[in-house]
Amino acid sequence: MDTGTEAVSVRLLDKEYLVACPEDEQDGLLRAARYLNGRMKEIRDGGKVIGIDRIAVMVALNIAHDLLQQQSRRTRYGHNLGVRVHALREQVDEVLHEGGQLES
Repeated sequence: MDTGTEAVSVRLLDKEYLVACPEDEQDGLLRAARYLNGRMKEIRDGGKVIGIDRIAVMVALNIAHDLLQQQSRRTRYGHNLGVRVHALREQVDEVLHEGGQLES
């Protein structure tokens, strides 16, 4: 392993996995593993999906879907913000232009 990288033990559905991880990212890895384990337990306890591989795939699809929805919301928000900023700039320009005409 590289300097500063250690094997970190994570448990997913009562199975242990060793993951190589830089020391400064270990807390994040452990948080991610706890989150993933919780989501996997939800799917497993729902009783409709059997097998750790299938559960992992379902969770991965759900997380990917959530991520894409969040990215889409951010994109829409960024676009709407851009439109509002543009409209405000036009209003400011108009007010400045009108103010300039009054001074002439």
